[in-house]
Amino acid sequence: MANILVTGGAGYIGSTLVPELLKAGHAVTVLDNFMFGQTPLLECCAFDSFEVARGDARDEGFIGPYLKKADYIIPLAALVGAPLCKRDSIGTVTTNRDAIGLLARLASKDQRMIIPTTNSGYGIGQKNVFCTEETPLNPISAYGRTKVEAERIVLERGNSISLRLATVFGASPRMRIDLLVNDFTYRAVKDRFVVVFEGRFKRNYIHVRDVARAFLHAVDNFDSMAGGPYNVGLSGANLTKLELCAKIKEQIDDFVYMEAPVGEDPDKRDYMVSNEKIEKTGFKPAYGLDDGIRELIKGYRIVVNSRYGNV
Repeated sequence: MANILVTGGAGYIGSTLVPELLKAGHAVTVLDNFMFGQTPLLECCAFDSFEVARGDARDEGFIGPYLKKADYIIPLAALVGAPLCKRDSIGTVTTNRDAIGLLARLASKDQRMIIPTTNSGYGIGQKNVFCTEETPLNPISAYGRTKVEAERIVLERGNSISLRLATVFGASPRMRIDLLVNDFTYRAVKDRFVVVFEGRFKRNYIHVRDVARAFLHAVDNFDSMAGGPYNVGLSGANLTKLELCAKIKEQIDDFVYMEAPVGEDPDKRDYMVSNEKIEKTGFKPAYGLDDGIRELIKGYRIVVNSRYGNV
């Protein structure tokens, strides 16, 4: 059993990961400001090994005492997504980069850190060329830039792993409908149509439960994986936006989608990603894109408003 500190543990990924860490026998402390007003971790309170505190991950006085007893640090606290980062440019830097720098500075060399970053750091890739962990990073958004800077800080401290996550999808206790698969499926269920900008742009995808599994895998295999980044995505799902729409239409017959002849998506990333490095460590995703779309269709019979986004 390990003592694991998770900042931002009540978020979209954290609310899926934290219960799995507890079920695996770990003691988990979550620090979160609960900025979205949801209550996703209530079921975790039944675990004696669960502790939670409300506060700001940028506050050294708040975070310091909780950090001391941690064997592993998983810093999930972040402002995520282009719209939210644009709305709060200062918070994006202080949360996504500076709060990580604070943890790296305060943590001892013996404390292990597993950080989520993003494969949006690859920006615009070369046509028909897979991005690997050796591909130069070229982030094109404030979110991508701050996460790339945070990754550099963490990997330079040593005793750390970076998980470069593909675009995450699927139902979570702290739901988000603004992520691409979740958003398009929501529109298919509620509106039956979507207008796609720059529909040939590609990206990779990963289910939120597989993200949780990747963190557990990193904890269990830390000694052999430490020291570098790992892409985490579905190797069979490097898809364009139009191909994603076609996958959704397979399950919603009357869904109509079309590509806009004018206009552009503020998120300009376009790349294919190789996940071979983490697969060679024994990790394989368990949930496909079809699985996620199927569960989202059911979930959107419950979720009926946009408060489940990040903006």
